[in-house]
Amino acid sequence: QVKLVESGGGSVQPGGSLTLSCAVSGNTDSSIFMAWFRQAPGKEREAVASTYTGSSRASYADSVKGRFTFSQDNAKNIVYLQMNNLKPEDTAMYYCAADYEYSKILLKQPEYWGQGTQVTVSS
Repeated sequence: QVKLVESGGGSVQPGGSLTLSCAVSGNTDSSIFMAWFRQAPGKEREAVASTYTGSSRASYADSVKGRFTFSQDNAKNIVYLQMNNLKPEDTAMYYCAADYEYSKILLKQPEYWGQGTQVTVSS
């Protein structure tokens, strides 16, 4: 069992920055895949970024490349999503997710989800 708890959402103006955090606890090891998803009202769920614990590289959606950075503090079991140059279209509920199979991430159906944190970008 894996438990994920997000924090760090809020409201910012366009061009601003936010950092989301996801505290990971439970039965995890270096092979678990982590991802950030987002979903705006009336839109499909989108995988924003994904990686696996212990990796220094991440994959990003084209819509956020160059603006968002996925990082992790393995000592604290926390993953982060640094979001810069935020745009109104980034407004959504953001979810931290995890699964031992990367295919589940690709299918947008990971087994473990956090409760979500709202990000609103508006002037």
